[in-house]
Amino acid sequence: MTANEQLLRAMYEEYGGMLIAFVLRYTADRQRAEDVVQETLLRAWRNLDSIDPGRGDPRSYLFSIARNILIDDWRAAQRRPRLVSDDAAVESLPAADGLDRMLDGWLVGEALQRLSTQHRAVVVALYFRGLSVAETAERLGIPRGTVKSRAYYAVRSLRMTLEEMGVVR
Repeated sequence: MTANEQLLRAMYEEYGGMLIAFVLRYTADRQRAEDVVQETLLRAWRNLDSIDPGRGDPRSYLFSIARNILIDDWRAAQRRPRLVSDDAAVESLPAADGLDRMLDGWLVGEALQRLSTQHRAVVVALYFRGLSVAETAERLGIPRGTVKSRAYYAVRSLRMTLEEMGVVR
C-alpha cells in the first residue's frame, strides 16, 4: 500500500464518521450522505498534494469539500423542474384503458355498415388492409379510376354518417 493510500485510509477512519454526521444534518438520506462522503474523499485523494498532515488537521479541508458538494447538489436541484403532487389533478386525468379506442372502433364499424357493399369493400382494402389503388383494383376486379372514385364517395359518406351519429372532430 502506498503512502497516499495509507493517508486516505487514515483520513477515512478518523473523519468518515464525522463527515457522515455532518452531511446527515443537511440531507435525511443516509445513502446520499455516504455518496457525499465518498465524493469528498475522492476529491481529497485527487488533491492529496494540498493535504499536508504536518501543517495541521485536514478536517476543515474535508468539511469544506463536503459543504461544497452539498451546495452544488442543492443548486443543481434548484435548476431542475419540480414534480408537483396533486392527487385531485391526477385522478381527473383520463385513464389509458382503451375505452376511447374501443368506442371509436365501434363507431367506425357502425358507419361502415351503412355504406354500400361496393364502397365498404374499397374502404376496407385501402384503409384497413393497406393495399394500394392498383392492388385494390386487381383484387376487386375493377378499374383503378373506379377504386379512386368509390374511395372518394365512401369517405364523404362516412363523414356524413359519423356526423349524423354525433361524432364531431
